[in-house]
Amino acid sequence: MTQLPFPESLDLIAERSAALRSAVAAACDLELRVPGCPDWSLRDLVVHLGRVQRFWAAVVAAGPADGPPPASAVIEPEPHGDLSAWSAESTRLLLESLRAAGPDRDCWTWWGASEAPMTSGAVARHQVQEAAVHAYDAQETIGKPEPIPAGVAADIVDELLVVTLGSLGAWPHRSVRIALSALDGPTWTVDLTPGGARPGPAAGDEPLATMRASAGDLVLALYTRIPLDRIEIVGDREVIERFQAWTDTR
Repeated sequence: MTQLPFPESLDLIAERSAALRSAVAAACDLELRVPGCPDWSLRDLVVHLGRVQRFWAAVVAAGPADGPPPASAVIEPEPHGDLSAWSAESTRLLLESLRAAGPDRDCWTWWGASEAPMTSGAVARHQVQEAAVHAYDAQETIGKPEPIPAGVAADIVDELLVVTLGSLGAWPHRSVRIALSALDGPTWTVDLTPGGARPGPAAGDEPLATMRASAGDLVLALYTRIPLDRIEIVGDREVIERFQAWTDTR
């Protein structure tokens, strides 16, 4: 599928980061545990996203590099003062760095083993996923989870299949083909082999198993935010269970 335009990715980073802060502001206690990341409190979740955004702001600003920037290049990675203000500044720093770079600037990324480009545009695309999933985490923590919009979710699935799966190396089980079918979007097939995961449009041999749900619920299932019982599985359920465990990036 065609990925979201760069300006739209920046808008979504801002929007989803603000949604996280809005949910946190409505919380009765920053020490509430986050269901999707049970080792974290709500405060930990805010700090995590802020650190991630400040780190990638430094990565993009550094431009072409063989490795991540030194810790000294990351601006104030530890929160201080008002947590919401520090979080908002984290988002601003990331967006400022991305706007200055534009979508095509080369930079270091951790996904060099995948087919995804190592560019500021790819960083922006990945940060939409980061902010969107963690906004959901914050909303779920206060008991008010909202669905990830279909167009955003479809792009997140597409990005995950290329970046995350492309960086995991060999599939540790027998070779299989599976499909992910969004009720409100596209269908992807994924060939899982000793050579790794190879995603593509629906074509060729029938998959052994299919995950079928809204694009938003596919995202949440792939990131283990909701159980597989919340989506439809056609075919070999065990294969999907292994796939979900393999892609768990918490």
